[in-house]
Amino acid sequence: MQKTCTPAATEQEMLCIFGTGDLGRSLGQRLFQTGYKVVYGSRRPHSCGPLPPGTQVQSMIHVAAAQSARLVFVCIHRENYNFLETLAPQLKGKVLVDVSNNLKKNMYPEANAEYLQRLIPGAQVVKGFNTLSAWALQNGPSDASRQVYVCGNSLEAKQAVIEVATKLGFTVLDRGSLTAARELEDFPLQLFPEWRLPLQLATGLTAFFFFYLLIRDVIYSYVVNDKDISFRIMASLANKVFPIVSLIMLSLCYLPGVIAAFLQLYRGTKYKRFPDWLDRWMLCRKQLGLVALALASLHVLYTLIIPIRYYVRYRLAAHTISQIKENKTSPFDTTMAWRTDSYYVIGILGFGLYLLLGITSLPSVSNVLSWREFSFIQSKLGYLTLFFCTFHTYLYGWDKFLQPSSYKWFMLPGYMLSLVVPSVVLVLKLLLLLPCVDSTLTRIRQGWERTDPEQERKKLLLT
Repeated sequence: MQKTCTPAATEQEMLCIFGTGDLGRSLGQRLFQTGYKVVYGSRRPHSCGPLPPGTQVQSMIHVAAAQSARLVFVCIHRENYNFLETLAPQLKGKVLVDVSNNLKKNMYPEANAEYLQRLIPGAQVVKGFNTLSAWALQNGPSDASRQVYVCGNSLEAKQAVIEVATKLGFTVLDRGSLTAARELEDFPLQLFPEWRLPLQLATGLTAFFFFYLLIRDVIYSYVVNDKDISFRIMASLANKVFPIVSLIMLSLCYLPGVIAAFLQLYRGTKYKRFPDWLDRWMLCRKQLGLVALALASLHVLYTLIIPIRYYVRYRLAAHTISQIKENKTSPFDTTMAWRTDSYYVIGILGFGLYLLLGITSLPSVSNVLSWREFSFIQSKLGYLTLFFCTFHTYLYGWDKFLQPSSYKWFMLPGYMLSLVVPSVVLVLKLLLLLPCVDSTLTRIRQGWERTDPEQERKKLLLT
């Protein structure tokens, strides 16, 4: 049976790419694998480098390439746009997809796509595919970003680009007219935008507790006891700061969820928006947790080097020799044995769950989990992780809070400060688990709304 080709299908059969760099070759390979025919336009068609193997494309000069397809991907830098002005007659009515980016923000007075539209007013310029790398195109959307942003003044032109992106397996977000091009071009220049708040918070907490413990432990010992223990800054002090910040960061992952639950209970509905600060906080919980896991991992590594430190080996040898000289043996303390074993075991269990949370947050793992499985790990096991890590810290403190020597210069020990936020989170979560509270919260999250008695009375009067 003879196959008929619709106009839309014919348009999709041949696509043109200006530029034979890494991005142009990767894009051509993906388009060919998806079923498109691809033709390249190059200034040097005979010396443009190796094209993707098996793509069966032709390298033409720009004029010939532009006439062969309705949709043209412009994979060249803005500095080289000038030659396109000479192709204005051939590009009239074509859809030009500008995939360029700049080296820094506000490099030019107008966006690259707007400049291209001004150069070729007869073409329909669409900004898109600029947030994808050559690596992402080669490996496919399953291993990279799934989103492609587009913007343009022509709905028909944008629809043509959206169809191509969808066929390549990407999710397309339409950002409106071409005036949004500058925003799209700024996206690749952002350095860890979702990590900025967690990293700033971790840096601030680390700096605060470092100087706090430096004053409390090292400087206090030098001023009061005339003893120089500055060597402890490198290992002992760091091994106090990292677990303190890690525990606080972990508790900050779950605190916004608790606050959101109480807000819903107070409002009696789930249909009111949370405050912007709470929205931003909840969106960076994954990054908060991963930073906390990194700090906990450093704490584990620092703990493993304790037996091989010179200071520890010296103290152990000095204590042993002292007991030999005095011909005495310290009695075995069963309570201390229980405490230390429990302290280490709870810490190991907490860190194991910590690792599980971190692994399941990876896209390659979370994508194969159902929502119920992911929620169980990140929520229920997450609170269990917080409980173990908090209990681990309580076991570390034990009865030190009863000893006046723990309050140097009337400053609380660092571990006591680290317990404030996680303890509050666990207590609030425990309140939410009460049957009367949990049942109401479940009803609200299923769509039930608590009616205001005054409004209900007005409704009855109106009816």
